[in-house]
Amino acid sequence: MSIAILKSRAQIGTDAPPVTIEVYLSGGLPRFSVVGMPETAVRESKDRVHAAILSSNFKFPQERITVSLGPADMRKTGGRFDLAIALGILAASRQVPADSFDSYEFYGELALNGDIRRVPGVLPAALKAKSAGNTLIVPVENGSEALLANVTVFAAENLLQVTAHLKRVEPMQPLSPKKTATGHAQASDLSDVKGQDHAKRALEVAAAGGHNLLFVGPPGTGKSMLAARLPGILPQMSEAEAIETAAIDSVLGRAPDLSRWRCRPFRSPHHTASAAALVGGGPDPSPGEISRAHNGVLFLDELPQFNRNVLEVLREPLEAGVITISRAGRQADFPARFQLIAAMNPCPCGYNGDVAGDCGCSADRVAAYRSKISGPFLDRIDLHVEVGRPPKHVLHGNSASGEKSAVVMTRVVAARRRQMKRATACNARLQGPDLKRDCELDEKGWQLLDSAADQFSLSVRSYQRVLRVARTIADLAAAQTIALPHVAEALTLRGL
Repeated sequence: MSIAILKSRAQIGTDAPPVTIEVYLSGGLPRFSVVGMPETAVRESKDRVHAAILSSNFKFPQERITVSLGPADMRKTGGRFDLAIALGILAASRQVPADSFDSYEFYGELALNGDIRRVPGVLPAALKAKSAGNTLIVPVENGSEALLANVTVFAAENLLQVTAHLKRVEPMQPLSPKKTATGHAQASDLSDVKGQDHAKRALEVAAAGGHNLLFVGPPGTGKSMLAARLPGILPQMSEAEAIETAAIDSVLGRAPDLSRWRCRPFRSPHHTASAAALVGGGPDPSPGEISRAHNGVLFLDELPQFNRNVLEVLREPLEAGVITISRAGRQADFPARFQLIAAMNPCPCGYNGDVAGDCGCSADRVAAYRSKISGPFLDRIDLHVEVGRPPKHVLHGNSASGEKSAVVMTRVVAARRRQMKRATACNARLQGPDLKRDCELDEKGWQLLDSAADQFSLSVRSYQRVLRVARTIADLAAAQTIALPHVAEALTLRGL
């Protein structure tokens, strides 16, 4: 009788709780069993491990083999434990020294020939391993993402390579960190948009304060073009934000793109997307588009074409910055702090109020079209901006108009720095005492805001959002206090 103990981690959302793999060999008829709430992919590891051990020219023990994955009350999914189980069997049968496992965590799915395949969720596991002071042995394809956690990583191609390292016959070399790109990888520039000065100003304010923004206008006026240029004027992600965003890709089994390491993500799902595709879901909860847009931009074009129930599920993550997906017996939390940019036509045909178009929509049709977006959802969007058709003389010009993205980004970054110094958060996230402290107005400003609240029946949430936008406008102007012109502009940027 003999036993071997190894360490690994499971994947639950973006968390990586520790799992202890215990392999016990005892007398009796040959039998291979896995216990500890293994799901199908884990139970099938028996066949993969058996073939990989034989293909690697090791002896498979003809004894009773029991593999326990603890804690026993946590579900185990995927093929991530294959490598650890195989090494445990080899150690329990004294083909690999068992005392070599102490400081290691093992991840990898085994092919039948002993090769080690990529598994999802290695980056969250690497971050936890760093906190625990452990070293990782992972598949070669997972090496670059594990290194992002600034932990010691060994990347192996096959089972033989790992055993040779553990037996100190052919030690592997730890991976060297790869250089990550920090520049903006934005091909399109804000200066490409001709005219639309009011919409560009709204885009700058949205970028500076992290505000949600809705563009309303006829087809072809540049709403999508403007939205696509928002990432180009946003500040780069910090290292911590970049790792948070990369962890989502890791959970989905995608390798982080090091060439765009600190560029903010821009996600633009089609209006036929389901609620599960947008917010996440599935039998084993996985992140959706809002989590893939974490620390970046989520663009919803043709907003009224989205199913109303799909839009309603966005209300909670817009406020909380996190989405909780619950299933029978399991629950997963995914980060979802994104900046929402939406675009819509003013009516079903798109030409309501457009002097160059011929709108045939009745008032009832227009009202029914706009009612597809609920009041509470619209309330959570800070800026409502109408985008009109630019004059023909602007379109006929040969040169690009307006400032370049780099120039606007300089002002945005300066405004963000003021916010971080004052409240350690962008203005769109100001709450409670911070909102009261940082958004003080002079007497004329309060009079204008109170008058607008009465005239347009602003809710308390809308009232506070106007305050936050006014604070951002003041920050762009490098003003210490919010004055009457800042409140007036904030109100013009909430046209609906």
